[in-house]
Amino acid sequence: MRQILATTAGLVVLAASACSAPTPPRSAVPSATPTGPATLPAPTGPHPVGTTTLHLTDTTRPDPWNLDADTRELKVTLWYPTGQRDGQRAPYMTPKESELLMKGSRIANAPYDTLSKTRTNAVKDADPAGKRLPLVVLSPGFTKPVSTLTSLAEDLASRGYVVAGIDHAYESYATTLSGGRIAECIACDSDSDPGFGTGLVQGRAADVSFVLDRLTTGWKHSGLIDRTRIAMAGQSIGGASAMAAMVKDSRVRAGIDMDGTTYARIPKSGLSRPFLFIGSPQHVPGGRDTSWDRDWKLLTGWKRWLVMSGAEHQSFTDGPLLLGALGIKPSINTLPATRAAELTRTYVAAFLDRHLKSQRQPILDEPSSRHPEVKSCPAACGQS
Repeated sequence: MRQILATTAGLVVLAASACSAPTPPRSAVPSATPTGPATLPAPTGPHPVGTTTLHLTDTTRPDPWNLDADTRELKVTLWYPTGQRDGQRAPYMTPKESELLMKGSRIANAPYDTLSKTRTNAVKDADPAGKRLPLVVLSPGFTKPVSTLTSLAEDLASRGYVVAGIDHAYESYATTLSGGRIAECIACDSDSDPGFGTGLVQGRAADVSFVLDRLTTGWKHSGLIDRTRIAMAGQSIGGASAMAAMVKDSRVRAGIDMDGTTYARIPKSGLSRPFLFIGSPQHVPGGRDTSWDRDWKLLTGWKRWLVMSGAEHQSFTDGPLLLGALGIKPSINTLPATRAAELTRTYVAAFLDRHLKSQRQPILDEPSSRHPEVKSCPAACGQS
């Protein structure tokens, strides 16, 4: 499943769905003069945000990619409400992670440490505030670190959620493990194998169950988490993994797939827990990706299928926000970066507020004049 280099949303990225098209020539990437470090938009909730990193090891299973590792190592980044407004802002990623991600994505318009200079909003290692808060697990697209979902994570934390972003080792261009060791993308050597996507989401589901075990019983701040209010969201293969995790682990009470082709098989009896599909126009009913059509019929509980006009595959990530710093021009007729981030934050938070906080959210039930780009499918997409 070697990914096609896409200029969707202007950012050269590796899409997470299977693609057999050849990699375009380097000259196909629209370039510009880098603008300097990117700054993530400020969170919209009332709480300051703290963040910390955990390195966890599952000794009960070998790593599915690294045949020399008899345990599974994961990096988990946590974002959460804090009472601390001042302090050192957390790094977006390390210079080495930035270098490997840019090289892997064939981005050479800016210095390789560019992404490490991105300005975030969360205070590094700040003490958490609150208790029994809902937990949201985040999973990124294939080849991407979970840091590419930082804008969404910071916003959710500011709204009163604990957010656990999982870096699935050896599935991205660079994951920093304990002791500063770098895990590169071994899975990239197998992504054209039959059944790759199905196997990958099953492995991520196992990662999620292990992380939930550790966060709710073994983490020093486990009292921060309400074990009865857990959801998962992901972009691309991370969204597909949200569905896989829900099928495997009943603790995940609600799920969100942001523009991800699905691979997990839902039992014939259906999946009755709340689920949200939100994606780009390729995911209209009967469109290029038909996996949502298949799974929609098996979602037997509360469900919504939203399509965002003007969105591209990376519109649900930080990708568009980083274009200027990377010296890449946005594609024509795509959502502006700040608008894409606003819409993603708004609808993800609305879904979570409804199903983890029991708060009424009218924008999930009817068209919103403030968000005309978002259409509800199947009906508003011209399908019955």
